[in-house]
Amino acid sequence: MPGPSPTIVFDLDGTLVDTADDLIASINHALADEGMRAVDPAWLRPFAGHGGKAMIERVFSAERRLLKPETTDRLVKLFLDHYADTIPGVSRPYDGALSALDRFAGIGARLAICTNKPQAFADKLIGALGLAGRFATICGADCFTFRKPDPRHLTETILRAGGDPAHALMVGDSRTDVDTARNAGIPVVAVSFGYSDVPVKDLGPSVVIDHLDELTVELAQRLMRAARG
Repeated sequence: MPGPSPTIVFDLDGTLVDTADDLIASINHALADEGMRAVDPAWLRPFAGHGGKAMIERVFSAERRLLKPETTDRLVKLFLDHYADTIPGVSRPYDGALSALDRFAGIGARLAICTNKPQAFADKLIGALGLAGRFATICGADCFTFRKPDPRHLTETILRAGGDPAHALMVGDSRTDVDTARNAGIPVVAVSFGYSDVPVKDLGPSVVIDHLDELTVELAQRLMRAARG
């Protein structure tokens, strides 16, 4: 690829790795302590990328149950402790993810992760999956004093990877990812198979793909060139 080496930045949950089953299992672990029934994973899956607190709040709202702040704090801690203890669980890279990473590494691209997952969990998951050596940097929710959709989370991730935001591409699955990239002036590819409660095409990404095999060097080159005008 001519010009500076590009930086390809991936969201983690719902984009690069399918973590929903483990996240929901940890939610159900916390709910059981409250004497509540397990939730249907298919129902909660679109919200798996929103974080434990948001998922717990959604379950209580659906059950029309009052959720007190002290209960929230206790259940979130149970969720986090259980999730930390079970990483990586059944979480695995999406079909085509490793090939996509190989394609971009093969042309000298910098690879990075920008996620609202807590830093320790992101590092542990990527390490447990044997992927740590593939990324120039992993920047989680507490890596900076700001997080997605603040565009600085993305731009600072690119800089930490040794890249240039003018030669970068974001790959994500949610409104948060699309808004972050848009606010940063960086093109964004949205995957249709991740964790979004609305069709990602409605969020206004640069392109929607249905499989990571569609994330080609040629597509990235075209989108980055168009973004630079």
